[in-house]
Order: sequence, then C-alpha cells, then structure tokens
Amino acid sequence: MPDSAASIPGFCRDCLREQATEPRRCLSCGSPRLLRHSELYKLTLAHIDCDAFYASIEKRDDPELADKPVIIGGGKRGVVSTACYIARIHGVRSAMPMFKALEACPQAVVIKPDMEKYSRVGREVRSLMLELTPLVQPLSIDEAFLDLSGTERLHHDPSARTLARFAKRVEQEIGITVSVGLSYCKFLAKVASDLQKPRGFSVIGQAEAVDFLKERPVTLIWGVGKAFAATLERDGIRTIGQLQMMEEADLMRRYGTMGQRLYRLSRGQDERIVETDGEAKSVSSETTFNDDLSRPEELVPHLRRLSEQVALRLRKAELAGQTVVLKLKTADFKLRTRNRRLDSPTRLADRIFRTGLQLLEKEVDGTRYRLIGIGVSDLSDPGLADPPDLVDPAATRRAAAEDAINKLRDKFGKTTVETGYTFGPRRRDQ
Repeated sequence: MPDSAASIPGFCRDCLREQATEPRRCLSCGSPRLLRHSELYKLTLAHIDCDAFYASIEKRDDPELADKPVIIGGGKRGVVSTACYIARIHGVRSAMPMFKALEACPQAVVIKPDMEKYSRVGREVRSLMLELTPLVQPLSIDEAFLDLSGTERLHHDPSARTLARFAKRVEQEIGITVSVGLSYCKFLAKVASDLQKPRGFSVIGQAEAVDFLKERPVTLIWGVGKAFAATLERDGIRTIGQLQMMEEADLMRRYGTMGQRLYRLSRGQDERIVETDGEAKSVSSETTFNDDLSRPEELVPHLRRLSEQVALRLRKAELAGQTVVLKLKTADFKLRTRNRRLDSPTRLADRIFRTGLQLLEKEVDGTRYRLIGIGVSDLSDPGLADPPDLVDPAATRRAAAEDAINKLRDKFGKTTVETGYTFGPRRRDQ
C-alpha cells in the first residue's frame, strides 16, 4: 500500500521549511520548488553537476548577457564547449561544430573559453563540496560524486537538506547554479542530476529504481554509446525494460563483460563507491585553427603559446609533470600523439616548448593540421622540478628569465611581456 501524502517527507528548497502536507507551493514562502520523496531522508549518495558551467560564469560576470543565447567556443573551425539553456532551445549542443551552432542560432553571443577563470570557479565549488564530506570524487571541472554517509550528525540535517543548502550557497556566494541528483548508487545519482536541469534536485529511490528504468532507452546506461546502441538495436533491444527480462548469462554470452554491466545497471545494481583519488592525471592546452596549417613557421608560435598556458596552469595548481605529450589532428581528423619523458619534472614553459618542438619537427612533413595541443602527464609535487642544468647552463639562464617574465605578467597582465615566438602571430587562430 502506498504511503499517505502526510507520511512522505519533504521540504521547500528555497526556505528549507518542512512540508507536512503536499501543497503546490511552500506554505511558508510560497515557492513552488518543493521536494518530496518516500526515501528522501534515507539516501546519501549524490551527483552534483554545474548548470551550463562556462556559460553561467560568463553571464554572471556580464549581466547584459543574462537574456541572450551564449555559446562558449571559438573560430569557424572550432566546436561548442558549452551553451547556455537559451541557446540550447535553438538546438545548440556541446561538441557541435561552430558553423552549425551559428546556423542554428545566428543571434548567439560567442565567447572564447577562459579556462583559467573556469578552473578557478570550479575549485571554489569543489571547496564547498569538501565542507560537506571528504568523500568527493570529481568527474570533471564542473561535476562530482559525493557520499554523505555519516554526516547527519555533523550537519545536524539529513543529506537531502544538506545538499539543498549547498545548492543555495553556491548560488549566493559563487553566482552560478547546480543540479543535484540523490540516490543510493552512482549510476542513478548521475541520471537523477540530469532530470530537471537547470537548478534541479531529483531523487531516485531504491524501491522505484526498476520501474523508473523500465521505459528508458538503453543509451541511458553508462558505456552504451552510439556504436553499441546500434548493436543492441540490431538485436532488437531498445529499452532498459527489455534488458530486465534477460538472463545475465545470456547477456554475457552475447556482449562479454559489457553484458554483465547491462544486466546489473538495468536493475539499478551499482556497487561502485565514491573514490577520492581522482586527481588530474595531466595538464594540457590545445587549439583548433581557422585554416589548416602545415609549415613550421605557422605551427611553432601556437606551440609556444600553448606551452606557456600549460606552464601557467601547472603553477596555479602547484604541480609539475615529467612526460611531455604533443597532440596533432590532421585535416582528415586523424589523431597523432607523441610523448617524451624528461629526466626530471618540469613546470617551465621553456622545457615544455623545446621538448614539444623536438616532437613536432618529426611530424612536419607536409601534412596539414587542424589542431595542435601540448601537455604534461606523470604529475607530481613541484619540489623536485627543474633542477639547475649543469650540462646546459643556458637552460638555467632561460629558467631565470622565465621566472622574471612570470612575475611581470602576474603583476601587469599576461601580454605585458611576450617572446619572439608568440609576438604578432599568436592570435591567428582566434
């Protein structure tokens, strides 16, 4: 027998007052943003996702953009990094080529990404998450899983109310919005966070999980992309409910280990825990050109500028990297990656650039490239980075010069001092 309305816990997401009945609006503040669920105060696993993160930050910083469609991207050859919800109404989507996005929404305001600013805001949001629980697993700059088990005594509230208070705090202190998904497992917490964007808060309980999933498409399951969905389609499987009717052994016989995932997730079974060791494994920067480039004199200035961006991010994050990775994408979209491990970690633009240049020289063979990127992996503490070079004294002098340049840039701006590599042609891709 279903619970009566009066026995289902609920509260107002705006004033946080408890709602003993099931009104259409809060009896205290009149808000329609009421949250009610029979398992509301039992669930502790959440997925938090910032709403249209990059675009929201730009709108926060420029109020004149509030009612305008905003696309974060750049260049006619680039792709959409993200789009605000107004632009999405017109059909703009992440990863869409910019020319298609502008065909769909020609009145959009296009803003080039400012990753340094977005990373800074992401760290602010992450800091507030860590005040809720130490069990935070970042998935990207703007989303994370949280496990609030055992925090009720600390916050003097169940997890649902703690999360609602967190969402309000992000809006008030940081000026952007988040959507929250609350459930008993990672899979459904992530699904829930996407149900009512923006400013959403959705709950999926254990008792309803199988019925909730039954009519959903198989693409809702983590790991089922377009290619695998086409395979399932050929086998006549379109909905999760069809998977629920199949035996685990049959699914595994057809699809291997993926079959086991289909069996379990289709039934809401997900035993993955929130892992806190998800630190960044690399730091990189890349750019897509307006026109394909092939000559060294065209590619090298971009490589230098990107190396400086990577070095800046390493300093900001207090990290160093020991393996330099060069990324190139050809005009026909084929990806080339080349890497070289250094004898010691670095966070100097000069070392990153010179190593990347050695890798690039072997790839400059007339091939036309639409994208170049540089980065470092094997990240570590910067304490052992860039020791004095006894073999190449000039390297030590260049390191000292770079340090002086960085201090000037920190004080007067990034373009105060430029190298011969980046002066002049540095913005041809923008």
